[in-house]
Formats: sequence, structure tokens, C-alpha cells
Amino acid sequence: MPNMSPKKNEMPTQAPEIRSRNFDEVALGYTLQLAEDEAERCLNCKHKPCVSGCPVQIDIPGFISKIKEKDLEGAYDVISKSSSLPAVCGRVCPQESQCEKNCVRAIKGEPVGIGRLERFVADYHMANNTKAPVKPEANGHKVAIVGAGPAGLTCAGDLAKKGYAVTVFEALHVAGGVLVYGIPEFRLPKEIVRKEIEGLKALGVEVCTDMVIGKVLSVDELLDDGYEAVFIGSGAGLPRFMNIPGENLNGVYSANEFLTRVNLMKAYKAGSATPVKKIKNAAIVGGGNVAMDAARCAKRLGAENVYIVYRRSMDEMPARREEVEHAEEEGIIFKTLNNPVEILGDENSVVSGIKCVEMELGEPDESGRRSPIVKEGSEHVIDVDCVIMSIGTSPNPLIRNTTEGLETNKRGCIITEEETGLTSREGVYAGGDAVTGAATVILAMGAGKNAAKAIDEYIQNK
Repeated sequence: MPNMSPKKNEMPTQAPEIRSRNFDEVALGYTLQLAEDEAERCLNCKHKPCVSGCPVQIDIPGFISKIKEKDLEGAYDVISKSSSLPAVCGRVCPQESQCEKNCVRAIKGEPVGIGRLERFVADYHMANNTKAPVKPEANGHKVAIVGAGPAGLTCAGDLAKKGYAVTVFEALHVAGGVLVYGIPEFRLPKEIVRKEIEGLKALGVEVCTDMVIGKVLSVDELLDDGYEAVFIGSGAGLPRFMNIPGENLNGVYSANEFLTRVNLMKAYKAGSATPVKKIKNAAIVGGGNVAMDAARCAKRLGAENVYIVYRRSMDEMPARREEVEHAEEEGIIFKTLNNPVEILGDENSVVSGIKCVEMELGEPDESGRRSPIVKEGSEHVIDVDCVIMSIGTSPNPLIRNTTEGLETNKRGCIITEEETGLTSREGVYAGGDAVTGAATVILAMGAGKNAAKAIDEYIQNK
């Protein structure tokens, strides 16, 4: 019998007063009973509108039907045909603006909890499957992947399934890209990422860490070494600042540095080799998911007051609603319609406050959001000892500066054909944040998937 409840099953979570003091995962996942009940809310629509909203085109009604049949491994098989990182996507993909947005059940109520069901199936598989993936028969062709983030790992997985010898070159000492250095443990446990990558290795993907392409090797040298195509998925790790007075004071971080120290280098653990200064009051400038992550990390590191300083209103905030709600529950203070103009310091050049002006919303700008306008005479100071800038990132210029004939735009993003990821260089493809600037994990995965298809066609035709 279909479950016609207008509301999706709630995800069990840690209580806010407990989770705000630890780095354990906030969302605890569906039980089998909750998953089966939520699956019954799916109407198995003939036209599958949810699939059109998925960047990697997962057969969503197909895997949910398998849950209804109590065939959980079958459900995983359906998902894994399209996604190389299902346990990751189930946790961090913005389903509310993609697959769930198109769900028919959303017309008169809440959509089916597609992301929650994907996570449940992937977690069940990880906990219960003992069979190693079958390594495909080699097809005799080699492809190099630059960057072990979502785009690179997806491209690698799809090509490995077709029999390609795939080598992934990663600049950091562990694979995962933003999945390990950017997204906190309480949203995406690193053990989950590790297991997903182990699954790719079992398919034959080789991962080489501490390999900075552009320094250790160039893209041209990879092509000269017998790789028939190269995919660049190096992300956008170069932080932006506001260029206001005081940004060089001690206690000012980019969100990238702060989160890398916390997530990758485990600054929250005693004796960390890469610590973060003890924070009493922190201001995070920005309103995206990265700002929410930085604010919630600062809270868990012991900060008494953590402020989100954002120049527009809550309605314009680009972060996922769920992340904003979790931050509010954990005591994060939202200073919306505020914009920093100066970071103040003491006699030791340490942050002592952030000077802001109040804003009001005017006419919409080019993005469709209403432009913020300064209120005259509204200057005020928020007492903080730490400021974290989370206003966006851009691609590192290293690869574009060391690759002959690689065209980029004025923001430093690699220019590609939209459908294939082909760059201005024959045999060189790119996708993810290196092309779009900072975006979502699932969009990067979609780009990696499209490029893998194009690379396969290019090599087979050649």
C-alpha cells in the first residue's frame, strides 16, 4: 500500500546541545523500518521527473522500488550504475533543489526523501556487503586524472568500469579533495569517503598522492608519458578576500585554511600538528554552505559566540535550508543585513573586533538577488577574536600557467565544451570547480561523468 502521508519521515539526529560539543555525525540515518516506510511514499511515476533533476541521472524510482521489494543490494546496484559516490551524495547533495524539487509528491506536500533513502542504501551496502567489485577486463588504454575530488573520482570510476587503466594524481597526502578537507566530519565522516575510494581502487583505479600537477609533472608530460587523455578536476581552492583593512591580522582565516586545519589535519584533536588558536568569539563572513561549516566547527572548538555576518537577508542566503536550521539549533547567531568594512586589532596585531555597517535590500542584481545598500550612520563593532572569510574561491592558477594552449576565462576557470568537458587542448578535458568556480559536489560529479563518456568516445574513435 502506498504511504500517502504528506510529510517525509524525519531523519534521526543528535540533540543540538550534545552535537554542538562533538564532531560525530549529526544525522544518524534511517532505520530499515523508516526507509521502507519512506520508500512507500514514492508513486513510481511513469515519466520519472525526479531523474531529470539529478546531475548523474540515477534511476531514482528504480532503486526505491528495490527498497520496497526488500532487495537492498539490488537498490545499491541501481544507484551505483550512475554514481561512484552514493554514500557521499546521500549526505551532501542538495536534493531539495534538484531531484526532490521535481518530485510529484512535492506538489501537495513534502517530496519523497530521496537523499535519505540513497544514504540508507549506500550505508547498508558498506555494512553488509563482503564481495569485492569485479575488476573489468582491461581495454589497453590509459587515462590520467588530475585531482581526487568529486569530479576526478567520478570520471575515474566511470572510465575504470569500461576497462581503462586510470591513474589519479592528487596534490594532498590523502585522496578526496573537498570531501576530506572542506566538509566537516559531522556532516560527512571521513571513513565513508575512504571506503568509497577503496571501492574505486578495487575497480583498478590507481591513486598517487603528493603529486602537484604543474610542479612534479605537467599536463603535457602526462600526455607524453602515454596517457591518451587527461581530465583536470583540480577544484577551486584559492580563497577570496574582501580587501578591507585588517585582513592581515592574526586570527583572520580563509574558510579554506580554517576547514583544512580542522577537517584534514584534525585540529580539534589534542596534540594536532596543525592547530587552530583557541577561539572565544568568532565572526564568519558569508552565507553559503562553507560559511555554515566554518561556523559550526568554530562552535565545536569551544567558541562562546559564533556570528554569521551576511550582507543580505535569510531569504537570499545560498546555504542549504537544512544546514541553516542545524546551525540555528546549535546556537549560531545570524547577523544578516550586515557587511564588514574593517577588521580591528589590538597592540599585538591580534583580532579584537569586526566593524560592520547595516544594509538594506534594493533592486535585484544580475543574479536575481536584491542588491544590498548601505544604511548611512549604521557603523557598529562586533567583539570577536577570530574572523573567517567565506566569500568564495577560484581555481589555483598553477595548471593553467603550466599547460600550453589551455584557455581560461577572466576568473581563471578553464573554458570547456559544456556537454563534453573538452578544453582548447585535444585530449584534455576538465570539469567541476576548476571550470565552474565553487559549486556543489553533485554538479562536479555530473561533469566528471560527462567527461568520462566523452573521453571514451574520443579514444575509441581515435
